[in-house]
Amino acid sequence: MAAAEPEVIRDKAAMRAWARRRRAEGKAVALVPTMGFLHDGHLSLVAAAAAAGGQPVAVVVSIYVNPSQFAPTEDLATYPSDLAGDIRKLAATGAVAAVFCPPDLYVRPGAGAASASCLEEAGGGYGHETWIRVQHLEKGMCGSSRPVFFRGVATVVAKLFNIVEPDVAVFGKKDYQQWRVICRMIIGSEIVREADGLAMSSRNVHLSHLEREKALSISRSLVNARTAARNGNNHSQQIKDQIVQTLTEAGGQVDYVEIVEQESLVPLERIDRPAVICVAAWFGKVRLIDNVEIQAPT
Repeated sequence: MAAAEPEVIRDKAAMRAWARRRRAEGKAVALVPTMGFLHDGHLSLVAAAAAAGGQPVAVVVSIYVNPSQFAPTEDLATYPSDLAGDIRKLAATGAVAAVFCPPDLYVRPGAGAASASCLEEAGGGYGHETWIRVQHLEKGMCGSSRPVFFRGVATVVAKLFNIVEPDVAVFGKKDYQQWRVICRMIIGSEIVREADGLAMSSRNVHLSHLEREKALSISRSLVNARTAARNGNNHSQQIKDQIVQTLTEAGGQVDYVEIVEQESLVPLERIDRPAVICVAAWFGKVRLIDNVEIQAPT
């Protein structure tokens, strides 16, 4: 027997009304925000959402490629999309009650602005103007090379929370800095990897076979770094230099390698408290991120 397809909702008011009806039925509403082109990592978040709480749960998956987190030079126009395929995958889980895929969530200055990335530059500067910022945690790492990213992420998450009014929201931890920016509102779910160790990402589809092989150096370097730290090497710079060397020798272009304290994201000279090693690197035209947590030494 084929799994029932989730209800597809595009209108904001209809989404809010749907969520309130589920809550009136005694169900908790669990939200899994995504940008679509779903893989097993996304589906693991759905499973975590379905298992959340001690009462029946109505799971909502949002599919929305958020334009405000893309700078004009980034890959908004080429971000992969397969809505029909996504709905089939979600239906097959048997756990998703609704899919929210709004056409737009921002004030637009006029025709043609829908393709804009950095919205205040659209239409001569009269686009969306109200933003959510987490000013300390958005600094450094991805915030250095993607200065509009976290502003866009925090803003769209606030919008989704106001529309769906979820009791629970589940995000993956592959983008560790993003997770920390909004962790007061969410459940973090561990990174899901391919069998060879590559962190799952919708952008992986853009890697050539050779680039994908080279990109495995990211997870390998992180595993080696974690092993070194566990074996007593707590010198952050030494570990970072080794990761940079590994990625560069594999043909990657390193955006950043940082070792930071898990809660505050403050850089650490020594790994003497719970830390996370965060990496961003380009392979071909694809920017990949990954991380590994290291617990406090005993």
